[in-house]
Amino acid sequence: MYYSDVCIESFGYTIPEEIWTSAELEEKLKPLYTRLKLPEGRLELMTGIHERRFWPRGTKPSELSVSSCELALQSANMAPQEVGCLIHGSVCRDFLEPATACKVHHQLGLPRECFIFDVSNACLGILTGMVLAANMIQLGQIKSALVVGSEGGRQLVENTIETLNRDTLLNRKSIKSAVASLTIGSASCAVLLTHSSISQTNNRLIAAAVNANTRFHDLCQSHNDQAGADMQPLMQTDSEQLMHHGVETGVDTMIEFLNQSQWSIADIDRAVCHQVGVAHQKLMLESLGVNPELDYSTFSWLGNTGSAALPITMAVACEKEFIHPGHNVAMLGIGSGINCMMLAVEWQKTLVASRVWNSNSEALPVG
Repeated sequence: MYYSDVCIESFGYTIPEEIWTSAELEEKLKPLYTRLKLPEGRLELMTGIHERRFWPRGTKPSELSVSSCELALQSANMAPQEVGCLIHGSVCRDFLEPATACKVHHQLGLPRECFIFDVSNACLGILTGMVLAANMIQLGQIKSALVVGSEGGRQLVENTIETLNRDTLLNRKSIKSAVASLTIGSASCAVLLTHSSISQTNNRLIAAAVNANTRFHDLCQSHNDQAGADMQPLMQTDSEQLMHHGVETGVDTMIEFLNQSQWSIADIDRAVCHQVGVAHQKLMLESLGVNPELDYSTFSWLGNTGSAALPITMAVACEKEFIHPGHNVAMLGIGSGINCMMLAVEWQKTLVASRVWNSNSEALPVG
């Protein structure tokens, strides 16, 4: 897919106040660690994740998505009435129905003629929404779109800890499928896309490439379909095979990505990957031939935040001035399924706003 009239105008993101270090998480797993004689520090050593964050119990994704969308609109000085489409793209949602986008639309005061819907595509939900919105903008159907997602990892991590401590039949081999669940964190991110004719930034989204390698759809699966703040999820992940075949899929996708963007590897000035952990990052960049010094990561302090991971990492990279005007930025997304999606952006100007969501559900500005 090639775009000539689509811009990434701004980011807004919200992160939780509550922090769990990997050492604290291992302390919660003490019955398991004692039973299997596991060494302390194992989790951080394996993943490179020092800490992750969680929302207060009962916090709904829509509340956070509203916060992030408000920030994206404020940073771009755009009125809600100007938004032509709202896509909610996270794994987490308020209910099975209606679409979480409905509440976000209402709370933001978006126009009634605005297209609104949810998209579910594992860790690629927000990127998928960005491509759908970009298509609508390129076709002239709308002038601007908000794509947002808010992931809450607390329920999955707490349920995983409880299960691992309770099941005395587990051994060192059988617990491997639960390790990925312990890397999960929480975050919310919104992306505002506009037609180039109304853009203040001229951050051109020029191309997107997708690849559905669905032979491996069973390598990462949750249990029964659940939604809402009281869900009790579990997830089984073959992390080694998922990483191997995910990177393999990424290498195949890169060929089409370079063709669509008309870039070479040498033309990539900055890269932002999906945030899984240190092993995935290293293998992914090596396999693609991308210099690790060009990549920005947040997994060490946010963990894997699902669909929010890649866009929030790009937003932070912009805030930290890692991404400069004139940079060619490669957004390199891989999600379970296995799906891969890569977006090419010519960056010019940064508009980012962020908040920490504290225990009283008040928004505290941090950027």
